[in-house]
Amino acid sequence: MRLNGLRKCMWLLLILPGAFFVTVFMLIPLFSILISTFFSESTFTLDNYTRLIRSTYFQQVFGRSVRLSLLSTLLCACLGFPCAYYISRYSRRKGLMMALAVFPMFTSPVIRSFSWMVILGRKGIVNQFLVGIGLFSRPQSLLYNEFSMTVGFVQLFLPQMILSLLGVMDSIPEDLTEAAGSLGATRFVAFLRIVFPLSVSGLVTGAVLVFTGCMTAYTTPQLLGATDTQVLSTMVYQYAMSLRDWVQASAVAMVMIVVTMLISGIFNRLSRKINPMAA
Repeated sequence: MRLNGLRKCMWLLLILPGAFFVTVFMLIPLFSILISTFFSESTFTLDNYTRLIRSTYFQQVFGRSVRLSLLSTLLCACLGFPCAYYISRYSRRKGLMMALAVFPMFTSPVIRSFSWMVILGRKGIVNQFLVGIGLFSRPQSLLYNEFSMTVGFVQLFLPQMILSLLGVMDSIPEDLTEAAGSLGATRFVAFLRIVFPLSVSGLVTGAVLVFTGCMTAYTTPQLLGATDTQVLSTMVYQYAMSLRDWVQASAVAMVMIVVTMLISGIFNRLSRKINPMAA
């Protein structure tokens, strides 16, 4: 009994610094922001949220944020899954391939966004190529729109999707696919029946990371977007820094947090339907 009591005390001592840090620097500020959105002059009110919901501008920004985040997540999944599968199963230099996949994460999002501004600009490589092959007669506007923002999101968060999938695919025994082949299953059928269901947990983890990152990213939409392609993160900055309306900025931030948590929960439920052991 005394030994169990000592173990509990040691466990509490080990977790106390982390719990204190999270409480003081995350939970208390978060709840203070949440409370400020519900009170106006010491009176409980929902006006801050009703004004947001009724605002046509907010509805457009909200729809654009969710749409771009879901689209970027889908593109990262479509690009990251075959890449992770190749590295896990067929690459002879797995360490080098993983390093190449992770390498973009060591570069600042600001630098990456500026790089895309050069690449997608009217005198950039993409426009020169499109005009050179005769597809267009003059340079196209590829910057400061939803297209450039999506490209920036995918390039920014694709490594996280690949790493999430790699961690799961490496743990799938190759004996399972070999056994399926010995029973008459083709490689494609074995992939659909074995590899994909067992990889759903990594796919969901990567999807949550990508979607959350896209919903909360500020640098990429600020540099690659424009004033008429606002998202929730830039809207928070606009309310806080330009309009000095900190309460409304807090309300937008809370909406962003709630939506992110809801979408993450939906991803987890979908993974359970596909494979009950995945989540």
